[in-house]
Amino acid sequence: MNRMLKVALVQEMNRGDAEANLACIEQRVAEAAAGGAKLVLLQELHNGPYFCQHQSVDEFDRAEPIPGPSTARLSALAKRHGVVLIGSLFERRAPGLAHNTAVVFDTDGRFAGKYRKMHIPDDPGFNEKFYFTPGDLGFTPIDTSVGRLGVLVCWDQWYPEAARLMALAGADLLLYPTAIGWDPRDAEAEKERQRMAWILSHRGHAVANGLPVLTCNRTGFEASPAGGPGIQFWGSSAVFGPQGEVLAEASRDAAEVLFCEVDLARGEAVRRIWPFLRDRRIDAYGDLVKRFRD
Repeated sequence: MNRMLKVALVQEMNRGDAEANLACIEQRVAEAAAGGAKLVLLQELHNGPYFCQHQSVDEFDRAEPIPGPSTARLSALAKRHGVVLIGSLFERRAPGLAHNTAVVFDTDGRFAGKYRKMHIPDDPGFNEKFYFTPGDLGFTPIDTSVGRLGVLVCWDQWYPEAARLMALAGADLLLYPTAIGWDPRDAEAEKERQRMAWILSHRGHAVANGLPVLTCNRTGFEASPAGGPGIQFWGSSAVFGPQGEVLAEASRDAAEVLFCEVDLARGEAVRRIWPFLRDRRIDAYGDLVKRFRD
């Protein structure tokens, strides 16, 4: 039996300040709802620029509490359009303690839950360890009226453990708000290798867990506040089916709302022919909790 869910991924460029970005998001969510979407996924840190290109204590002024002004606005937006809405915020928990946090609102505007990003990168142009404390809420799906959502965030997308733990907790979907792109100085072949590796990681999570995967990425060029090369975010937001098939894919360089019909029941059919969870050797995986097997 089909359990069809129409989803929409809002792939956007930075529009400047928080108000301009939120106004744009409101317009895009209205567009998604008008197109029949019942679940809308926003990109990582959608309120403003990707500020982690440099280290500056002033950037902590962007953080806000949860609940707070942005969650109130997102809640009202979800209720107005009758959609499950997943946003991504810079959470101020206490002075000097902040998280990169995804928030989920149900169709009636109810706050359904949050997820704090667990894996925090520290790469050239991605200075996230300066800003974000690793999450402490674990890998727990969030229950909504459209299903159990395994919400993860960006750098989490490289870790099969995170996807697997969400699947083992009964997630119906895996969702990744994301901000990833190229150093503009990279050779074209290297750029494409990076983008394809990113796509393949999501397809792998879908296959290994028999679940649909949604990833919503930023697009457009963002200059570095510190005078560095900046980041060309590569878009390519996508929806993958439970055998890794590409159900929908956005462009690399344009803002858009990507629509897709997802059959939530198909995952069970796939798991019946590929019973990976049944065949896991949980008795032999103890060393996975070690940093390295010296």
